[in-house]
Amino acid sequence: MPPQAALALTEDRRRCTGESHQALCALLEDDGQPLPIPAARRPEQALLETAVFIACCKVGGICEHPLGIVQVRPDEDQLVLRLAHEPSVIHYWAEFLLPRLNDYDEFSDPQDWIIGVPGLRYRRERGGICLYRPGMPASILLTGFNPHWWDRVVNRLAPDYDLLQPKPDWTSEERAAYAAATAAPYDPPSIYSPLLRRIRATAGPGPINSTDAWHAVGGEGGAVRLETTDGPPCPDLIRLLGDGPTGLGWEVEHKRCTCLCDHTHADVGCNIDFREPATGRSVYYSNAKWGRTLDDRRRERIAELNRDAFA
Repeated sequence: MPPQAALALTEDRRRCTGESHQALCALLEDDGQPLPIPAARRPEQALLETAVFIACCKVGGICEHPLGIVQVRPDEDQLVLRLAHEPSVIHYWAEFLLPRLNDYDEFSDPQDWIIGVPGLRYRRERGGICLYRPGMPASILLTGFNPHWWDRVVNRLAPDYDLLQPKPDWTSEERAAYAAATAAPYDPPSIYSPLLRRIRATAGPGPINSTDAWHAVGGEGGAVRLETTDGPPCPDLIRLLGDGPTGLGWEVEHKRCTCLCDHTHADVGCNIDFREPATGRSVYYSNAKWGRTLDDRRRERIAELNRDAFA
C-alpha cells in the first residue's frame, strides 16, 4: 500500500487516540478501509471506562491534553492510557479515582456512599499502574510516568482520605454503589466508554484543553452534556464523533457554530446537539472557546502544582 494511502487510513484514529502511524500500520487490513477504533467487548470493561471517565473529568484544564491523557491505545479487553508526564496530573487521577467512604446515612442514595470509583483497586504492573475491579474482567493500564510517582501520591493521600485500596475485595458500600450506578440511566456506557477511547478528538489546537461530561436534564432516556473550554473546530468534531470512518454515528440535530466565520461575534461559543441513534439519547455539546494561553502565570501555577503533588 502506498505510504500516503496508509496515512489516510490511520488519520482519523490517530486524531482520536494520539497513537502513531507507525504503530497503527501493522493493524491495517488489505481491504483499503480506514482503521476503526475497537469498542470494549465486555460490559464490565465499558462500565469501568465510564466510571473512570466521569471521575477524571474533574481534572479540569491543567495541560494541553484533555483529562491529562496524551494517548489512548484501545483494545477490546483493555484500555491503555498514557498520561502527561506531570506529577500534578498523576495526583489528580489518584485523588479523583481511588475510592473512599463518604459520610452518609442509610436513607441516602448508595451512589453517594463512595467518593471515587466504587470497587476500584490498582496494582503495579510492568509498564505502569493497572486499574481494575476485583473479580471482574476489566482493566485500564496507566503509563507515561514513573509508577513510583503513583505510590508517593497514594501515600500522601491515604492519611487524609482513608482510602479503600488496601482492602482486597469490595466493601458492602462499594457493592451497593456499583449496583445503583449500573441500574441508573445517568451515565450510559454506550456514550462514555467510546468517548474515553476517542478523548483526543475533543482537544483543540491550543496549549490548554479541558473536557467535561455529565448527566443533563432532558432527552430520551436521560441526556448527556459534553463540554470543552477550548475544543477543536466543529467540523472536525462532527466527523470524528459522528459520520467519519472512526465515528460513533452520532447525528447532528442542531448546530450553532462560529468556527469558520470571518468576523467577530459577541457570543463566540459553539453548540451542537447530537443524537445517538442506537439509544435515542441526546448529547448536548458546547465549546466555550476561552482562548487560554500558556502565560507566565499559568506556567508558575503548573510548577506549583507539580511541587505540591508529593508534598
